[in-house]
Amino acid sequence: METTSATIAERKPVTAPNTYTRVILRRFLANRLAVSGSALVLLIALVCVLAPLLTHYDPLEMNVQERLKPPNAAHWFGTDEFGRDVFTRVVYGSRISMGVGFSVVVITSIVGLMFGLYSAYYRRLDNFLMRINDGLMAFPAILLAIAILAALGPKMSNVIIALSVVYIPTVARAIRSVAITVREQTYIEAIRALGGKSWRVIWLHIAPNCLSPLIVQATFIFAYAVITEASLSFLGAGTPPPEPSWGNILNDGRTIMKQAWWMTVFPGLSIMMTVLGLNLLGDGLRDLLDPHTNRAKK
Repeated sequence: METTSATIAERKPVTAPNTYTRVILRRFLANRLAVSGSALVLLIALVCVLAPLLTHYDPLEMNVQERLKPPNAAHWFGTDEFGRDVFTRVVYGSRISMGVGFSVVVITSIVGLMFGLYSAYYRRLDNFLMRINDGLMAFPAILLAIAILAALGPKMSNVIIALSVVYIPTVARAIRSVAITVREQTYIEAIRALGGKSWRVIWLHIAPNCLSPLIVQATFIFAYAVITEASLSFLGAGTPPPEPSWGNILNDGRTIMKQAWWMTVFPGLSIMMTVLGLNLLGDGLRDLLDPHTNRAKK
């Protein structure tokens, strides 16, 4: 009896093409830290994207007749000393804070990955790059950022540059420590013995093994960047007024905290929730991606 191709296809076992993805997704959903952090970060991201739909006020529009109004139905977070809606300013301020944080993460991840990989692979280059890193890490982050902004001027693009310079050494050191371990593996030595070019070894064989720690480090850098940007804006060295930033909103309410507590409470809560979400996400990803931990649920 002849078997048709259709019958053979029907008898063939069906394998799930995305089995690995499903396993990772299941482990991710079982990790409460990662899920909680992701939910908070996603909520903040949605607020950034949907800002024009969440409020009909202009964040820069002044209305002196409505100045220092407490939270009410018309102004959910009250108004500031110029009559501007605080809720609107907090919502639009999230765009600046999250935009700066995301930009810093992208820059530090790319440059830090390059520095870490080449430092680990080329021993002669290692000493030179790591001494530069040590010099930058010797300064407190906020002081180094202020010094750079003092030279460049208070501007959003300059804040991104300053924070990138501050946090690149952290990423570079983390990547270097992983890349050195991978470089000594037997299969890397075999590839080099077979004539594999250095750039292929670095980017096709060592770099993929560094992605997990890079992703985890990026979430923490994001949180650090949000806090540092808010600190710089609070000190007057970050995003210049009247552009709303969580830091300069806090600074505006600093002198009138007793009369208008809402001007410090709501932007402060926004910073706290964002940093908490990013830290929870980072802890969850570390537990999920670290092969040596037993805390990740299988």
